[in-house]
Amino acid sequence: MSAVAVVADTMLLPFYPQYFAARFGVTDPQHTGLYTAAICLVAMLALPLWTRLLKPGGTLRLLLWTQLAAGLLCIACSFVSQLWLFWTLSLTMIAFKASYLLIYPYMMEGIAESEHSHTIGLLSIVVHFGHIAGAVAGGLVLSFWPLEHAFLLMALGDLVQIAVCAGLIMAGMERAATASATADSAGTSPGIHALGLLMLVFYFSEYQIVPFFVAYWQQIAPLHGVQLASWVYAIPAGTGLLALWLNRRYAQLAWARGMVFCLLLGIAGLLLQACGQPGWVVFGRLLFGWASFQLTVRLDSMIFERSSPAAYAQDYSRINLYQNIGVLLSYYSAGWLVSAAGPGAPFLLAAAGLVLTLSLLPVLRAPAPLATAESPS
Repeated sequence: MSAVAVVADTMLLPFYPQYFAARFGVTDPQHTGLYTAAICLVAMLALPLWTRLLKPGGTLRLLLWTQLAAGLLCIACSFVSQLWLFWTLSLTMIAFKASYLLIYPYMMEGIAESEHSHTIGLLSIVVHFGHIAGAVAGGLVLSFWPLEHAFLLMALGDLVQIAVCAGLIMAGMERAATASATADSAGTSPGIHALGLLMLVFYFSEYQIVPFFVAYWQQIAPLHGVQLASWVYAIPAGTGLLALWLNRRYAQLAWARGMVFCLLLGIAGLLLQACGQPGWVVFGRLLFGWASFQLTVRLDSMIFERSSPAAYAQDYSRINLYQNIGVLLSYYSAGWLVSAAGPGAPFLLAAAGLVLTLSLLPVLRAPAPLATAESPS
């Protein structure tokens, strides 16, 4: 379910400038920034609502119906021709898709605490494979198929998730969600808001370069097609897969997984990408991919270190709120920044954001990274 969701929901993310230009004749970068920010705002507001509507033993049943609604709205988005109607339908679709995020705390509730790091590592594999496949699929859609087919593929992804939910319910797998019912009565776990603040700044920095990277690559390498641009966009995801394998195989590389080292590496990677030379941009994406993977896994593991099973869903909802505020601000500012200073400017702002993240590390009083040969994350 995670793999299908990531592929379907990210395939258009780096291509929205081209999508709006081709389908609706809108070329203003601020419009793309506003739309991607609206996606984050809707998801941010919808997840707490789904958390409160969740009933004991009802996670999969809730997802069954919300993904059905999302799939129908995806199909509708493929056929509308008015921009305002596309906004209305697609953002309503995002509200239903946001319920899918409940699968994360649901999974963590059903396993022993000693297995959390391993599970987060496995989910990281799925997410990174999904980002690669999503970027490549988006490039194929824009290269060979009519643009509206992208939303039909998203609907196909929802259909697969519906089938999986139905199969799990029939197999009696709806068993671990009872803890979610008590989440509202659990107080905020210690350190959750401090962690959320750090994640807000980190996600602002990480997603600053997402919406306009393909446009940036096409500007610095105009002879390359959109398909190659999608592969360059996916480099950090591929680097994350390599990082996961190295984490598991070589415990002596613990120094290369430290948060301070990875933040410095990420800053260097972003500055290299801002230089405008294709070769250095590729190298910068490799550095940024390593840093992004290590930092994301470490920060995610901290959520469940600081929470308890009864509060997983509620604490994850709080953290997701911070994350989405960061992404929302990032997307909107990226649209404004590209409009004012060109598609290379977001890399510099993202680097400044990682500098701020580095300065905020003391608020966590975080222990050393957990990744070892025995702990694959």
